[in-house]
Amino acid sequence: MKFLFKSIIYFILLSTSSASAQSNSRTTQRPNVIYIYADDLGYGELGCYGQQKIRTPFLDQLAREGMRFTQHYTGAPVCAPARCMLLTGKHSGHSYIRGNYELGGFEDSLEGGQMPLPAGTFTIAHMMKQSGYITGAIGKWGLGMHSNSGDPNKQGFDYFYGYLDQKQAHNFYPTHLWENGRWDSLNNPFINVHRPLPKEANDSASFNYYKGKEYSLDKMVEKTVSFIRKNKDKPFFLYLPYTGPHLSLQAPDDAVKEYLGQFEETPYRGEKGYASTLYPKSTYAAMITYFDKQVGRIMQLLKELRLDNNTLVMFSSDNGATFDIGGFDGNYFNSVAGLRGRKQDLYEGGIREPFIARWPGHIPAGTVNDKVTAQYDLMSALAELTGARIPATDGSSMLPGLLGRTSAQHAYLYFEFPEKSGQVAIRMGKWKGVKSNMHKDRQAPWELFDLETDRNETTDIAADHPELLKQFDDIVKKEHQPAHIREWEFIDPKFSKVK
Repeated sequence: MKFLFKSIIYFILLSTSSASAQSNSRTTQRPNVIYIYADDLGYGELGCYGQQKIRTPFLDQLAREGMRFTQHYTGAPVCAPARCMLLTGKHSGHSYIRGNYELGGFEDSLEGGQMPLPAGTFTIAHMMKQSGYITGAIGKWGLGMHSNSGDPNKQGFDYFYGYLDQKQAHNFYPTHLWENGRWDSLNNPFINVHRPLPKEANDSASFNYYKGKEYSLDKMVEKTVSFIRKNKDKPFFLYLPYTGPHLSLQAPDDAVKEYLGQFEETPYRGEKGYASTLYPKSTYAAMITYFDKQVGRIMQLLKELRLDNNTLVMFSSDNGATFDIGGFDGNYFNSVAGLRGRKQDLYEGGIREPFIARWPGHIPAGTVNDKVTAQYDLMSALAELTGARIPATDGSSMLPGLLGRTSAQHAYLYFEFPEKSGQVAIRMGKWKGVKSNMHKDRQAPWELFDLETDRNETTDIAADHPELLKQFDDIVKKEHQPAHIREWEFIDPKFSKVK
C-alpha cells in the first residue's frame, strides 16, 4: 500500500513537472513568422492608407492591431529584383538580380521563368532553416525554375507552391501551378490573356474566354492553410508572395458582384494587353478585396490554432501600382495616394510601399512608424529576432522599431534601376535625389526634392543645393557594383554602345 501511495505521488509530481515544462516551452518558443507580399499594390490602395473606394477590412484590422509604416521602401520598382533584394538583404547596387530578365515565353511549352538566383545565394529562408524553422513559400516566385539553381527548394525553402514563372502569373486561371518542382494541374483550359477580343465579339459571353474554374489564389490559400496546420507545433517561416492585384484583371464572379453598379465603367477589350473584362473597375477593386479576405482567413486560422499571439505577421507590396494598361485606372482609385510615379519609376509612387506588422504583446497596437525603412532590412531584423548569424547585408535591423524602441537610422537608401530609361535614386533624411534617362546620358542631372514639404516630388530644388548633389555622386560611386550582365550596366559601363 505504501509503495502504491509513493507511486501515485511520483506520478503526480512527474505530470506536474511535465506540464510545467510544456507550458514554459510554449511561452519561450520562438515566434512563427509570416510575410505576406502583394503584387503591384499601390501605396494608397488600402483603407488604412487612405483608400476610399476599395474595401480592405482585414488589412485595416491588422494595422489597428499592429504597426503601420509610412516611409517603407521596396528595393526595386518591379517584381523579380524586388523579391531578390527582400530575400537576400541587398540593395539594387549590390543585388545579383536588378531587373526583370525574362526567359522563355507565355505558353506552357515555352515556360522559362526569369534569371535564376545563383547556387550559393544566402537567403532569409536559409537563415531561418539554420535557426530551426520550417520554411515555406507560396505564391509567385520569379527567381528561377525548378530545373535550375533558382529552384526555391534549393534556395532554403522546405516547401514551395505557386507560380515559378511570373509571366504565367499574368493569368489567374492557369493550367497549372508548381509544387516542390512538380507540375500541379488545375481545372482550367489554356487562356491566352494577351489576346484581345476579336472586333466581331460584342456579346458578353465572349468575355468568358478569360475565366476558368480554379482561381490560383484559392489554390495558394488552400496550401497555406495546410502548411500552417501541418507545422503548428514547430516554429515556421512562411513567405506568401501572393499574386494580386497584378494584371490581368480577373476575379471570381461573386467577388466582382460586390462592386457592380458602384463605378461608371465600360468594358475593356484587351487593347493595351492582358485579359479583357466587362467590368474593369469592379474587377480591380474585387481583386484587392478578395486578397484582403484571404488575409482574414489566415488570421482566423492563427486564432483557431492559438498561434496568433506567437506569430509575427507582416504585409507589404513588391512595388508601386502599375501603369494604366490592361484596363486599370490608377488615377481613379488614387492608387499611389498622390505620390509621383508608378511601377518602373524610382519616384515615390514606384518604390514607397505599405508595410504593416502585427505581433500581440510585442508590437504596440495602433501605432504609426514614420522611420525610413527598406524591405532589405528584413533579413537583419529576423536575424536579430532568432539570434542567427548572417553575412554582411545592406539592411539595418528594424526589430527595435517594431517593438516600439529606438532603432538605428539609415544614413541613406540607395536605388538603381536599369530598365525603362536607366534611373538612380537616393533617399537621405528628408532629401530625395533622382536621376533619369541615364541610358542616353550618363551625366544626366539630379532632380532634388524635399520630401518633408513636398512628398509628391513636384518641385525640383537641385539648383539650390549643389553640396547635396556632390554627396549623391559620391554615394553612387560607393554603392554601385558592376552588374554581371551587360543589359544592367548603365552607371559605369566598360563597353561602347552598339550602333
